[in-house]
Amino acid sequence: MRRMSNPPATQFSISLKVTLQNVPGVLGRLAASIGEAGGNIYAVDSFVAKGSVVEREIVVNCISVDHQLEIVDAVRSTEGIELHDWHDRTFRMHEGGKIEVLSLCPVGDQDDLSMAYTPGVARVCNAIAADETLADQYTIRRNTVAIVSDGTAVLGLGDIGPKGAMPVMEGKALLFKEFAGVDAFPICLDVSSPEEIIETVIRLAPTFGGINLEDIAAPGAFQVEEALKEALDIPIFHDDQHGTAVVTLAALENALRVTGKRMQDLSIVISGVGAAGVAIGKILLGAGAGKIVGVDSKGAVYDGREGLNTWKQWFAENTNPDGLQGSLSDVMHGADVFIGVSAPDILTVDDIDNMAADPIVFAMANPDPEIKPELVGDRVAVMGTGRSDYPNQINNVLAFPGIFRGALDAHASDITEGMKLAAAKAIAESVSDDVLTAENIMPSVFDRSVSMAVAEAVAVAAVADGVSRIRSTR
Repeated sequence: MRRMSNPPATQFSISLKVTLQNVPGVLGRLAASIGEAGGNIYAVDSFVAKGSVVEREIVVNCISVDHQLEIVDAVRSTEGIELHDWHDRTFRMHEGGKIEVLSLCPVGDQDDLSMAYTPGVARVCNAIAADETLADQYTIRRNTVAIVSDGTAVLGLGDIGPKGAMPVMEGKALLFKEFAGVDAFPICLDVSSPEEIIETVIRLAPTFGGINLEDIAAPGAFQVEEALKEALDIPIFHDDQHGTAVVTLAALENALRVTGKRMQDLSIVISGVGAAGVAIGKILLGAGAGKIVGVDSKGAVYDGREGLNTWKQWFAENTNPDGLQGSLSDVMHGADVFIGVSAPDILTVDDIDNMAADPIVFAMANPDPEIKPELVGDRVAVMGTGRSDYPNQINNVLAFPGIFRGALDAHASDITEGMKLAAAKAIAESVSDDVLTAENIMPSVFDRSVSMAVAEAVAVAAVADGVSRIRSTR
C-alpha cells in the first residue's frame, strides 16, 4: 500500500477508458488495483455493456504526475482489463483555452451588417469622438476588465514569463464572467520593467473599464499600481494585494464573531511583507486592528531596520509600535492572530502553543500552507487556509468579481479603501449567525449571491466616497 503525504486531488485526476471482461470479480480487481496504487476513484462516467465485455470511463484522483503514471501502469497490469486511452483532466480542460468571444447582436442580413458595421457604425464613432463618455454606453468598455500580468510572480511558481502566466489569467477571466458577469480579458505582457508595464497599460486603457493587475512581482507591483492610479481615471486593482486583504479581513471579522475577541484588542502577526502582506496590514489598520507585527525572510519588520524598500518602510512606520525584533517564533509569543502569506511549513506547533488563548490561524500560502491543519488539531479556535480541501478557504474569488462589478456599475474612477472595507463587510455578513461555526467562517465560493452582495456594497461605497460618475447606484 502506497503511503501518501498528500491525499489524491482533482487537480491531478485522470480519465481512463477501459474495457472489462464481463464476468464477476473483474471490476473489483480493477478497483483494488487502483486503491493499492494509492488512487481514489472519483467517478464512473459511463457504462456500456456489449456482450462479453463492458466499457467504462473511470476518473481517478492522484497525488502527482508521477503518481498518474503509476495508476496507469496498475490498470494496465490488471487481469481482465484493457486500457484503451487515458488523459490528464486538468490539461484537457485547458485545451484551446478556457474563454472565448461571443457576439451580442445578430448579423443575418444586409440591414444588420449596415448597422453593426459600415456605414452605420460611423455614426456611433462620431458620437463618441464628440463625447468620449459615450464609450461607456455604446462599447464593451462599460463591462470589460483587462487582467494584466508580466508573469513574474505567478502563484507559487515565481517568474515563469507571460506565456506561462496565460492559464492563470484565463482562469481569472473565467471567474469574472462566471461570478459577476464581467467580461475580462488576459493581457500578458513581454516586458522587462515596471515602467514598460505602466506605459503599455496606459496605451491600452481606452479599451477597458477597469484594470486588474495580477501576479506582478513586488516591489514592482506597488510601483505599477500607484502610477496607473495616478495616470488613469478607471479602477485599478492589484488583486494579489487588495483581493487578498479583503477576504482576509472578512475571515477575521467572522473569526472574531466565533471567539468573542475584539478587533482593537488583537495582537496580529503577519508572515510575509510583500504585496499581499502590506495590503493586509493596511486594511486591518483601517478596520481598527490593535498591534500588528510583520515578519519577512529577515525577521521582524520595524522602523529603523536597514534595507527596507519604500512600501516596507511604510509598513514599518505604521505597525510594530513596540519595535519588536527577531524571528517569527520570537514575535509569536502572546499573539491572538497569525496571518500567513509567505511560505510553507514555517510555523511550528510550538509557535501556536505560545500564542494567546483561543488563537486564530490563517495559513494562506498556496499550495502548501505555513502549517498543515492536521498538525494543529484543537490548539486553535479558528483555522483557515487558501486551499479548497480544508475548511475555511480564504479565497480571492469571493472578492474581485463583485468588487469590479460594483465599480463598473457605479462608473467609478477608482477603488477606494472604503470600497474595499465595504466588500469585506459584505463577504463576512454573507455567513449568517445560524451557520457560523469555527469551521464555517467563510461563504462558499460557489454562492453567486456573495458577488452580488459585494457589488451592491461596493457601488454604494463608491457613491459615498465620491468616485462614482453617477448620482445613484440604482
